[in-house]
Amino acid sequence: MEAFAPSPSLPEAVEVAIIGGGIIGITAALELAERGISVAVCEKGGVGHEQSGRNWGWVRVMGRDPGEIPMALESQRLWEAMERRIGADVGFRRSGIVYLADTEAGMAKHEEWLGHAAPYQLGTRLLRGAELASVVPGMKRAFAGGIYTPLDARAEPFRAVPAIAKRVVELGGHVLTGCAVRGLDIEGGRVAGVITEKGRIRCQRAVLAGGAWSRLFLGNLGIDFPQLKVRGSVMRTKPMSGTPEFAVGTSDFAFRKRADGGYSIAHRGASVAEIVPDSFRLFGDFVPALVRQRHEVRLRARRQVLDEWNTPRRWSLDEKTPFEAVRVLDPAPDQHILDEAKRNLVAAFPAFAGAEIAASWAGFMDATPDAVPVIGEVPRLPGFIIATGFSGHGFGIGPGAGRAVAALATGAAPGFDMRPFRLDRFARLQRTTH
Repeated sequence: MEAFAPSPSLPEAVEVAIIGGGIIGITAALELAERGISVAVCEKGGVGHEQSGRNWGWVRVMGRDPGEIPMALESQRLWEAMERRIGADVGFRRSGIVYLADTEAGMAKHEEWLGHAAPYQLGTRLLRGAELASVVPGMKRAFAGGIYTPLDARAEPFRAVPAIAKRVVELGGHVLTGCAVRGLDIEGGRVAGVITEKGRIRCQRAVLAGGAWSRLFLGNLGIDFPQLKVRGSVMRTKPMSGTPEFAVGTSDFAFRKRADGGYSIAHRGASVAEIVPDSFRLFGDFVPALVRQRHEVRLRARRQVLDEWNTPRRWSLDEKTPFEAVRVLDPAPDQHILDEAKRNLVAAFPAFAGAEIAASWAGFMDATPDAVPVIGEVPRLPGFIIATGFSGHGFGIGPGAGRAVAALATGAAPGFDMRPFRLDRFARLQRTTH
């Protein structure tokens, strides 16, 4: 993780306070700071220390939910301009992404998605036979075909978020680490500030961009947010030569080139859903997703169930909170899943047989029942904006989401349709946010 020097002291007041120092919160802060709007980001741990620094680093439009495509396109434009904008290299490269399909049924799904994407002229195309072998050389496994978007991209998670945060501070914004927000200060039925472990910050708007912690924070406000944590494991290799620049995803492995010459490798079809108390509380919300993704999500019952059972779900604003007890979610990678991914990769692409693994890690994704984020103001708490539930998409679409959050906080037009991200699409949120 790149070094970052946080702001030295708590501001007395800002126009917008942001809870969470991941990609969403930091890019929203950049948008606001560039417009001359005073902003403070409060992060209980370190900037980008959770999933924003642990993800695959894909910046893709391909395969997105149709409602996400405009935001994903805007994000790619913002990523492409980020180096000039902040004066630092975030590793953005338009190197292309290929999804490979094992079966004709898989190809049919890719073709269906092409229909949704057609109005955006992405240059995406289906690959079969000789063209597939030409675009993706060195394959030893038979695939039915693939889908390829040359303009899809990558960036470096460990580098990007701290670099953007540094620019926020240079522009006069505040980025505070080791500073958990305990709750909201409400006056006259609307947000008047945030209460942190270090004191109060007065503000006109507060944004929750808390990732996997968001359900817990919102629960203390009486908002029953439908979100579960899904653990993804990743490993990286030492630098390699003669292997693809583009990223590849299949049913049982994925890889992408890194700026250091190595590769990030994961198992695309094996995320882990820990069985915890919320698994039972939200069972009805997530059953359709579990059925759809039954071949991609593996259920595990481990010590985490006891940890979460013992985690307080309610607290007062003058006492220590769960966010201070655990500063960073740092789950262990699932070595069995990573070993399986590497075996599958080497069988399909023998060029990876000699790859030396340099490190492995895991992170928790903030998953919603439909795998689409929630971005919007809470009607019963004017001035309070939620931006969470990015379901593993947050890094890639982070800059566009940050721009949307900044627009909501200032009354500006986001530039794309926000209806796919509305809060009330979930019945559970209809009951607790209105």
